[in-house]
Amino acid sequence: MSDETPGQGDPTDVGFWRPLRRLQDAMDGEIARLYAERGVDVRPRHTMPLIRLGRRGPMTIRKLAEATEVTHSAMSQTVASLRGDGLVVTRPGDDARTRVVELTDAGRELLPFLEAEWRATEEAVAELDAELPYSFGRVVEDMAAALERRSFRDRIAARLPDSP
Repeated sequence: MSDETPGQGDPTDVGFWRPLRRLQDAMDGEIARLYAERGVDVRPRHTMPLIRLGRRGPMTIRKLAEATEVTHSAMSQTVASLRGDGLVVTRPGDDARTRVVELTDAGRELLPFLEAEWRATEEAVAELDAELPYSFGRVVEDMAAALERRSFRDRIAARLPDSP
């Protein structure tokens, strides 16, 4: 972060969430390293869609996006990547606008490892969270409660000039 006075210089030098994104990127990098060590050629961000398809069966790109809480556009890109890696196939849906995604045999073969890694990761995160003086889960809950009291939009708008 910059030592500049707020409101002076490039405002993008200050980024409240940047350290959290860096932390998550570093943790994802460690998962990717573990995958590489185990000979698993999957990006960590692809793990949830693969597990969801394995557990819930074939679904449209839109349903898969909803199930993994990402945009349709982001899921379309993910599916294209997974298809390129030979882990999923797509076929026409009920109408010309939809595509149904399903695992290939190669995708299904990865599921036991991916599910075990997911569980191990959640356990490791819980262990890490327990080492903190204030639980990150609690921080998220407290922030959500504060935003229930006053929206983020209202907090930003109160700090902006009245006219552009």
